Amino acid sequence: MDRALLYISSRNYSSWSLRGFLLARLAGLEFDVESVDLNDPVARAELLNQASSIRIPCLLHEDLRVWDTMAIAEYLNERFPEAGLLPADKAARARCRSIAGEMHSGFQALRASLPMNLRAHRPGFRIWTGPRADIDRILGIWRDALSQWGGPWLLGDKPCMADAMYAPVVTRFLTYDVALEGPCAAYARTVMEWAPMIEWAAAAQEEPEPPIHELEVEAEF
Repeated sequence: MDRALLYISSRNYSSWSLRGFLLARLAGLEFDVESVDLNDPVARAELLNQASSIRIPCLLHEDLRVWDTMAIAEYLNERFPEAGLLPADKAARARCRSIAGEMHSGFQALRASLPMNLRAHRPGFRIWTGPRADIDRILGIWRDALSQWGGPWLLGDKPCMADAMYAPVVTRFLTYDVALEGPCAAYARTVMEWAPMIEWAAAAQEEPEPPIHELEVEAEF
């Protein structure tokens, strides 16, 4: 059987590509990664939040083509139910779907103002009201889930679909110097020490593509 293939755009800038990669790793899928040329208008539009739909990442598996990160997540959960992309507990499973869906469809101010950039660090970055509201909501989601299910992951003692969805947010918080305390700080460390995250971040540092200047947001004082 041929190995699966995951099409991604930029490891450094693409939060959606990172989510697809983490989901495939969670599923235990054997797959190769192929990067799409960033001059491709579809890839560039998605990175710059100018696309009406998200078609990258795209998973090719057993003659099927699946795009959109939530579709990839649900497909992998159906295909590999033993992997635990969704928690076994009914309440945790419902929460997982709810907060993963909220990440998938919301937080537009955060996306626009704090683009993912793994190679950057912006200490003292000024965060305006719109993205601040998104940050407060995300931290509230984390605190509630960690309190109810005991951590170290959002829904218990192992990573699931929700953690893959929020992992790029952790990188944003670190890039733009968002203050994290207590359980949220511990959760961020857990995510960044996750083996697939380490793998992805290392590859991002070696990525040959030049910077995308529209996504190189500088600190404002």
